[in-house]
Amino acid sequence: MFYVKERLSDTTEITVQIHYNNVFCACPGCGCPVQVDLADLFSDDDADLYSSSVYCPDCSQKLMEERR
Repeated sequence: MFYVKERLSDTTEITVQIHYNNVFCACPGCGCPVQVDLADLFSDDDADLYSSSVYCPDCSQKLMEERR
């Protein structure tokens, strides 16, 4: 089981299990939340959490159009 643990205060700590449906990141284009499938992200051997980013559908579309 993987989980995230965060200390909220000296007496309070929260632990949340990581599942396929509760991992999100902020879109680097617009900042909106984007749900991330970690299995898809890590299917590429070069992926890591520190240098990876996931764009929302709208920003992804804009990037694709700009690259044409």
